[in-house]
Amino acid sequence: MITLYLNGLEVSVEEGMTILEAARFMGFPIPTLCHQDGLSPYGACRLCVVEIGEEPKTKLVSSCTYPVEEGLHVRTASQRVMHARRMILELLLGSCPQSKTIQDLASMYNIRQQRFRQEYENCILCGLCVRMCEEQMMAKAIGFRSRGENRSIGTPFDIQSEDCRRCGACIYICPACQLRCTYTEPERAICGSCVNLSPPCLEKEEFKDMMCYMEPCVACEIKKG
Repeated sequence: MITLYLNGLEVSVEEGMTILEAARFMGFPIPTLCHQDGLSPYGACRLCVVEIGEEPKTKLVSSCTYPVEEGLHVRTASQRVMHARRMILELLLGSCPQSKTIQDLASMYNIRQQRFRQEYENCILCGLCVRMCEEQMMAKAIGFRSRGENRSIGTPFDIQSEDCRRCGACIYICPACQLRCTYTEPERAICGSCVNLSPPCLEKEEFKDMMCYMEPCVACEIKKG
């Protein structure tokens, strides 16, 4: 067993687990877009970043690819982490402004306006479809092509693959394919109608650098009652 500290709480988890697996096992939610149980970790979307180490030497790492270590200090919702996730979500919104999954995550992180130009690329290069096709469907019908800004997903040479069985698994797992109707104006691009938009209520002095990681927020549920 490995002993580490999650948001100040001493916990013991099995050796070989990632920080993401350990945090979720202990009830600390961490958002992801490129991670899926049953598929190999990829670390593409960077939404799962957490802060590790102790002040003043801390750093952000992707929790889905970082293995737990003895005595490791992990913060899943510090101000630095939340700022990084918000910036990533704003950039993702520029690529896929009509993705229901990305919109809901943006609303949860109190993003109310899209600041970056809408590209409508409809792909965030998370690699979920590629790994699903290869690791679960055993087809390898699609893959990554080219590099840098020209990187894309498709079949080799844009020729219809004989290995594709039209199973639809790639569409089922794609966060960009889960669309909802929305406005095209950047200031109205985020729907937010399907999530609780109550602001974080954690204001105690001893937690001034931590955001609420309860999902749903216990205090908000009490207020509703």
